[in-house]
Amino acid sequence: MSNKKKIPNATMKRLPLYYRYFKQEENNGNDRVSSKEISEALDIDSATIRRDFSYFGELGRKGYGYNVGSLLKFFLEHIQGSNVKNVILLGAGNLGSALLNYKFANIHDKMNVVGAFDSNESLIGNAINGINIFHTDDLETIIQQENVEVAIMTVPIEAGQKSAERLEKAGIKGILNFTPIRLSTGPDVTVHSIDLGVELQALFFQMKNK
Repeated sequence: MSNKKKIPNATMKRLPLYYRYFKQEENNGNDRVSSKEISEALDIDSATIRRDFSYFGELGRKGYGYNVGSLLKFFLEHIQGSNVKNVILLGAGNLGSALLNYKFANIHDKMNVVGAFDSNESLIGNAINGINIFHTDDLETIIQQENVEVAIMTVPIEAGQKSAERLEKAGIKGILNFTPIRLSTGPDVTVHSIDLGVELQALFFQMKNK
């Protein structure tokens, strides 16, 4: 039986936050940080940070703290690995266009958005933030040509499930789903859903119970 610790989902979700923090500290010229400094910057208590890090072994030293360069490299490898991930966006309407204007490289310098897709003829051939918008007819071809594994999906609700099936058939292994429905995919596809309505309701609840 394997003795490998199962890493909680909550910890996995915090890894990109840690990565972004260490990236910023590197840009600021800092060589090391303490759990207290991480806690104050991310509003995560020090005990949670130490517990998160403990799942990956000894990442820091008592009295010294954490080496920024070493931790940056470590979290980069655990979030994605050392290879560049090619990403496409399906659905270049209002939400999709807003996401294309977001500077993904500020989150992850190993992420490359190779194109966006839509069926609206008025959008085809345009570029947003240097990212070309292609017709959805070209979806499978570009996924294959660019070796794309990840898709951001911002299509209308009624197109959600069929779009997911099409992406899976084309070889996509991960979908960031902004469509407010639960997608049904095979076991080889990882889906992470973000429902803005649910997130807003959660904010209202937190405000009311603060």
